[in-house]
Amino acid sequence: MENLQDFKDSLTNEIPPQGLSVQLKALWYDGKGDWAEAHHQVDHLDDQPSAHIHAYLHRKEGDIWNADYWYKRAKQSRPDIALAMEWEQLVQQFLNR
Repeated sequence: MENLQDFKDSLTNEIPPQGLSVQLKALWYDGKGDWAEAHHQVDHLDDQPSAHIHAYLHRKEGDIWNADYWYKRAKQSRPDIALAMEWEQLVQQFLNR
């Protein structure tokens, strides 16, 4: 997976591409519209990158208090941008790792 467009193109597949990090898998499932599976990918993890994805997912869910808790755990601030833009930024960030 080399770029955002490749990642978006992979959303037509039935399963996520091989070799994705857990964070990218969560974003992949979210991109497919499967919030529950996206959340399941990261909700048991305690690292900062997973906390960042967890925060985004709770923001998307509309649970702002919970989202802010996870943004704090990720040492991030809740962004003042559209959810679609945050999703793209997160995908790009994790592709570049």
